[in-house]
Amino acid sequence: MKILIINCGSSSLKYQLVDMSTESLLAKGIVERIGIEGSKLTQKVEGKEKYIVKREMNTHKEAIALTLKVLLSKGNGVIKSMEEIVAVGHRVVHGGEKYADAVLIDDNVKEHIKECYKVAPLHNPPNMIGIEACQELMKNIPMIAVFDTAFHQTMKETSFLYAIPYELYKKNGIRKYGFHGTSHMYVSQRCAEVMERNIEDLKIITCHLGNGGSLCAVKNGQSFDTTMGFTPLDGLVMGTRSGSIDPAIPLYLISELNYEVDEVNELLNKKSGVLGLSDVSSDFRDIEKAAEGGNKRAKLALDIYHYRIKKEIGAFAAAMGGIDAIVFTAGVGENGSKTRSDCLNGLEFLGIKIDYEKNKAGGELREISTEDAKVKVFVIPTNEELVIARETKKLI
Repeated sequence: MKILIINCGSSSLKYQLVDMSTESLLAKGIVERIGIEGSKLTQKVEGKEKYIVKREMNTHKEAIALTLKVLLSKGNGVIKSMEEIVAVGHRVVHGGEKYADAVLIDDNVKEHIKECYKVAPLHNPPNMIGIEACQELMKNIPMIAVFDTAFHQTMKETSFLYAIPYELYKKNGIRKYGFHGTSHMYVSQRCAEVMERNIEDLKIITCHLGNGGSLCAVKNGQSFDTTMGFTPLDGLVMGTRSGSIDPAIPLYLISELNYEVDEVNELLNKKSGVLGLSDVSSDFRDIEKAAEGGNKRAKLALDIYHYRIKKEIGAFAAAMGGIDAIVFTAGVGENGSKTRSDCLNGLEFLGIKIDYEKNKAGGELREISTEDAKVKVFVIPTNEELVIARETKKLI
């Protein structure tokens, strides 16, 4: 049973082909710079060198057509016929309240995904482009949507409601939804497996830290609370996103500084975060290098970033009534040893103790807490694509 996983961005397409009989990865790749000069496809198959195709691709349909051609090719392909693909699993960022599970895509589902454009304008439109391109090219193959928001549908009203008129929630769906759900679900389940404990008996805080970032309080295997809210702008300080701010700030920018609404949106989503604080970069590696070189604003940006994460860890531990484990994942979470140590420094009173030598070490999944620590701390590489494949298999 081979399942193709598609994750479409505005100018990129990530894909994986997974044999679900063994959950083995057959091929993975990325198409970059779609609609931009210099587009290319890069594919990796275990045991083979990277295969790169440089070709101008103006649309996602062209990108998916090339992806299928490469997967079927004699020299670099891994399947002989399109019929070997039993389904396509699509990552869709926002599903609103309607979907708590994966769903077979039909016209009604597509309309609902489009209704969420207004709350996920950077993500849902390219997700839909990928769906419609695959439907054109793979007409008889089932298409499945797996939503980032689905895992968080277990949150209670005390976690997801805002203190604004209740009618705005009932009529307009304004509430906290949460994101990175497939990642939080995967690493929390993997954490329980590594600890050899039943996840229903655990309280875990998962830290998905990349250019975008969110924390999730996972209590008894379910999302109890998370930092992202109505949109992925809320919560932590991120690469270019402000995270949580005083809600009067956008009003002030508009009324007193003559910003337009689109300018405020651009400011908070693309010009803020550690980029705005440091004026160096949105890449944490660049900021760390600048801070080490004496750049005070780069250091300040990192200090604020770490402080906000630490504060949320403490808040979630209090909300759940304790904590058994913390997991770091995604690009910064998996590779940033200084980020991990600075976020946890000062939390020893919660029973968190870091083994700094283990924390510095590279490698894949690993525990970085001391042997006598009451709270276990892990680095667990995320695998959102495998979650999507599993959800797709379960549905079909």
